[in-house]
Amino acid sequence: MNDLEIKNATIVDGLGKESYEGNIYVKNGKIVAITHKESLDSKKSINANGKIVSPGFIDLHTHSDSSFLVDSRADSKVRQGVTLELIGNCGMSTCAPLIGEAKTIFKQRVSMLENPEDLNVDWTDYAGYIDAMKKAGAPLNVAFQVGHGTLRAAVIGLEDRPPTAEELNYMRKLTAESLDAGALGLSTGLFYAPGYYARTDEVIALAEEVGKRDKLYSTHQRDEGSRTVGLFVSLNEAIEIGRRSDCKVQISHVKCAAQKVWGKSDEYLQLLEDTVQEGIDIAGDQYPYTASSTALTGALFPRWSLSGGREKTLEFMADEDHRGRLVDEITDTFSKGRGAEGIIIARYVEDESLEGKTLIEIADIMNTSPAEAALRIYQKGEASVISYGMTDEDVENFASHPLIAVASDGSSLSATGKLSVGKPHPRSYGTNPRFIQKYVNEKNVISIEEAIRKMTSLPAQRLGLTNRGRLTPGYAADIVIMDLAKIKENSTFADPHQYPEGISHVIVNGELVVENEIYNGSKPGQMITEFNS
Repeated sequence: MNDLEIKNATIVDGLGKESYEGNIYVKNGKIVAITHKESLDSKKSINANGKIVSPGFIDLHTHSDSSFLVDSRADSKVRQGVTLELIGNCGMSTCAPLIGEAKTIFKQRVSMLENPEDLNVDWTDYAGYIDAMKKAGAPLNVAFQVGHGTLRAAVIGLEDRPPTAEELNYMRKLTAESLDAGALGLSTGLFYAPGYYARTDEVIALAEEVGKRDKLYSTHQRDEGSRTVGLFVSLNEAIEIGRRSDCKVQISHVKCAAQKVWGKSDEYLQLLEDTVQEGIDIAGDQYPYTASSTALTGALFPRWSLSGGREKTLEFMADEDHRGRLVDEITDTFSKGRGAEGIIIARYVEDESLEGKTLIEIADIMNTSPAEAALRIYQKGEASVISYGMTDEDVENFASHPLIAVASDGSSLSATGKLSVGKPHPRSYGTNPRFIQKYVNEKNVISIEEAIRKMTSLPAQRLGLTNRGRLTPGYAADIVIMDLAKIKENSTFADPHQYPEGISHVIVNGELVVENEIYNGSKPGQMITEFNS
């Protein structure tokens, strides 16, 4: 007897093919049969009449590194249909390895949580971190990447300098150890300190370890607009890393993020297509919003001011000449996007009353300039911000392209408890429903079959997974049931901690996790450390 039957379903298999009517049967965590009319004996049956049934969504770009250690019931992703998250993105595998200055970055990152002291850390290497995640459990599956920025901080520190030969060998060793422990890729955040301080050859040396194991290289490229080297120089650097290290390249959160490159999405996509034609395995992922989110320093501070870490930055700020230079360069950064009114405080532990306010509003409160307000905020502590810097036209153009997967760049959070603080980007609650609502239902930019492919088999292929991302017998039973007409993102920038509508059931490894749009508290998620796990 089967464990579960999903009958009268409109099946979208994840491969982009036309939907068809049928019944799906699950046993021991696997899909065991799909029939067109025949009913098979099952312990439990769900009538999916009038609903779409698809594979569970795979989110290639998330920052849930500490989420499940803080609250293992974090449900914002699974309630939007995500059944697997890839963490450790943007060069920040925040929780491992924890040696050297990587421990300092970890403490800074978790300081924005509620009661960070409750996070019990008894590991230093990646294997220990994966074990801790297994013990904590999760509603969905988790796959891992090791971050170049974390490795650099662990070995070199936070200074702007190249590694010695000995240091580079040690970074390679840590990369190899982390990949062999179960990380499925390496990520870089070359836009951020300390990753920004790396030269291309340093990254290639580590990416070679990825290529040897046929794993994934994900990159928050060095410039997504016109802050430093420019969008296309940066994209070509990512391509060259893939070319020379012989590894798959994933461009994270694809965007044109400055006035000078608005409208350049066609040129961007053409370069990706040309690179594929050359024989380099490259693709990208994207969230369906015109605003991004990151740390205040990452969004605004010039990288020279971050060399050496927070204490050194505070020293720069205390020096009159350096402070003046900082104000000038931050003001210049405003001019490249949508100005200080496009920067909103998402999380600020030191003064939660500033959350949800723009830097223009905060500057008025402080009776100073927006750039000076940013410095005053950082003097008391780091903040996370939301930054408007894209156009709807470019976002929609990327959304329609077959090489671009759907990914959130968010975290598994919760509308209650420790992970319900601040005003985070709504992508943590609404990325997948928003994509379907906006580009399938409202704008008809793509079909539901193509949208599902971009959320399932495409990211599974990028990550090298061999038994997830499609509905077929023998594959893991990660399944979403949705009412297409009722799909709705409820999370907003003003009130982000809201769950979506229209996704009625979510099944992870054969176990119901979301029933009638409510998370039931179960935690059947697995730690995915092999391609076939």
